[in-house]
Formats: sequence, structure tokens, C-alpha cells
Amino acid sequence: MKHILPQSIDRLIEQLSHLPGIGPKSASRLTFSLLARSKETTRNLSEAIAGLKEGLKNCPECFLITDQDLCVVCSDTGRDSHILCIVEESLDVVAIESSHGFKGYYHVLGGVMSPIDGIGPDQLSIRELISRVKKSDNLEEIIIATNPSLEGEATALYISEQLKDMPVKISRIARGLPSGGDLEYADEVTLQRALEGRQTVKES
Repeated sequence: MKHILPQSIDRLIEQLSHLPGIGPKSASRLTFSLLARSKETTRNLSEAIAGLKEGLKNCPECFLITDQDLCVVCSDTGRDSHILCIVEESLDVVAIESSHGFKGYYHVLGGVMSPIDGIGPDQLSIRELISRVKKSDNLEEIIIATNPSLEGEATALYISEQLKDMPVKISRIARGLPSGGDLEYADEVTLQRALEGRQTVKES
């Protein structure tokens, strides 16, 4: 079949359609929206994408993505060191922070356990989490805030099993989050209620 559109347009549509939540139709609309904008706008976008990963790394303490030696959360000494919230991705930290309902520290797993995708505990920062908890002398509660998906629940169960013998309270984020929902798409009130309604998995 003969291509109707120029190759450069087809190529951008194809690349955009690989992004989560963007199908071919959405990719086409985005591409033509960019075509309607100035060259300066598209150049700025291109430069932003090209430099996206430059200087970025995971915080050595919590694994939040950062461009500093220590992320802004871990370097904030005014936060509550008695409580630690475990999340899947850096975007989950952004979502919880926007709720203004949590003042402790975080640990970013870098995903969830998914055997079908070949992702086990060794592919996540679970080993570092356990080491971090063992070294802490004032940690009182761990909130497991993985998404309420099948993989998220399995990961939460695995983590709670690994930490069950440690003298710390373990709770699971619950109320307010629908089954199958993602933290990054939840509104601020829902996240605050979910944190307030967390369920205890193990007492300290």
C-alpha cells in the first residue's frame, strides 16, 4: 500500500503510538498538532526529549529518580523519619506528595513483581529496602503503597513476608483506591483517604 503521508510524519506517529495510553489515533492527532505549531516549539520539544535522560539517576537512598546526589525528599531533614512509604515508581511519589497527606520518607521499588514479564524480587530494589529497614534505628511504620493490581498485591505480600520478623508496624494502603487503579491517576482527596485508611499487616 502506498504511503499517503511523508515518511517523517509516519515515523513520528509510530514512535508516539508506543507510549502508554497513546494509540495510533491519538499519536496522529499529537503529530498534526505539532505540525500546526511553530518551528521553535517543535525544536524546544525535540531538545527536551533528546536531553531527557542526561544527568538523571536513582537516589542511592530511596531510588527516586533525581539529578542530585541525594533526592529532594531524602535530603529534607524536616520529614518524619519514623515512617516509610513503599511505592512502585517515581510518579507515585509525585502523586502522594500532591495529596499533602504524608510527611515521611519513600522507597521506590522500580516496578512490581511480574513472573510473566520475567520480573522478580532481584529486578526490584527490595534487597536494598530490607537492608535500609535493618539499618534504621527509629523506623516505626512501613506503608506498602503498591497499586491494587494483581502484581501490586503480590509484591506487597512478598515484601510484608520479608519484613515480618522486624520490629516495625507494616500497613497496606487501602481505602479510597479502586481495584486495578494506579496511584498516579488518583485525585488528592482519594490519596489522602487511602493513606488515612491504611490497614495494619503486622504490629511492631
